[in-house]
Amino acid sequence: MEETAAVAAATETVTATETGTPEKSSYRYWVRQATGEAAPPPVPRKLDPSAANGGGGNPNALGSVWNQAGTWEEKNLNSWANGRIKDLLGSLGSLDFSTGKASIDEVSKCSGDAFLVTVRNKKRVGYNYELSLRFKGEWLVKEEKKKVTGHIDIPEFSFGELDDLEAEVRFTDTLEWDDKSRICKDVKLFLSPIKEKLRTFELELKDR
Repeated sequence: MEETAAVAAATETVTATETGTPEKSSYRYWVRQATGEAAPPPVPRKLDPSAANGGGGNPNALGSVWNQAGTWEEKNLNSWANGRIKDLLGSLGSLDFSTGKASIDEVSKCSGDAFLVTVRNKKRVGYNYELSLRFKGEWLVKEEKKKVTGHIDIPEFSFGELDDLEAEVRFTDTLEWDDKSRICKDVKLFLSPIKEKLRTFELELKDR
């Protein structure tokens, strides 16, 4: 028997329940038309954030529109983090010592990565950095005031490691051992305000 029209037909299947009563299934499918052509493919549509939330999506999802389930997503925050660290450490001001004073002149090195990761709809942040801060000051050396410059180097450190932060001091000027050791102890006192600035950075990073 020949088909006379190209129509979409739905086929219903019948299953038997435990009592023997037939039950209609809701399963349907489109059959090919008499011309042999399949039903037209769906037209792609751009995702709408408001539609995702208002149409049964998760309104508290932390991921992007395409990741409403918040399964895994990583965001690079280097541009913001580098600038923010330099701003914070550049505002350290000066310190007075028993035989001199010094200030941070410049953040000469700020190298590393900062990131935000969304895992199972939970936000996690982290960073890994190396820093070098240039200082300048004036100390009493051999009963005379002497201008001294150098760098405070902070080796690689990561999120949550500020209590273990260490610093190394390099001098640009030539100094005798006793003077160098004394001034080095003074300069390392910058480590405490540096930690406080980096703690501020960590708090701001958590809010990104």
